[in-house]
Amino acid sequence: MAAPVMILVDADACPVKDEIYRVAYRLNVPVTIVSNAHLRVPQHPLISRVVVDDGFDAADDWIVEHAGAATIVVTGDILLADRCLKLGATVISPSGKPFTSSSIGNAVAVRAIMADLRAGGDRVGGPPPFGKEDRSRFLSALDQALGKLLRARGR
Repeated sequence: MAAPVMILVDADACPVKDEIYRVAYRLNVPVTIVSNAHLRVPQHPLISRVVVDDGFDAADDWIVEHAGAATIVVTGDILLADRCLKLGATVISPSGKPFTSSSIGNAVAVRAIMADLRAGGDRVGGPPPFGKEDRSRFLSALDQALGKLLRARGR
């Protein structure tokens, strides 16, 4: 039997948790919120919370241990996205941008360049502010990804 479809959320800085819950309720898909700190989550049978210790990459490591081909991972962390893609997971950023095996190499390279610039004292801007368009794009990407996974598993 195929593994059940589930959503894993790198939750500490995730701005779209409410949207994830709404889609999960509608499609009856379980969600696990993974964080280093205690976060409030709805009391619902589809929603679970995992609080990991504050060790370096503890939340990322937990997500990687539980990710697979039937998993959608929501994260803005490029290195976590890369690790999950290698396991066959579908990965979507909170802004709705899907990470893919063809786009992740470039994203990792840009991240490394930006880290080098910051380490050298250069001032580099961060991402643009999160907006309504990002939220809408995320909902669309999550619906599309879940639909594809559920159809592939006969649901």
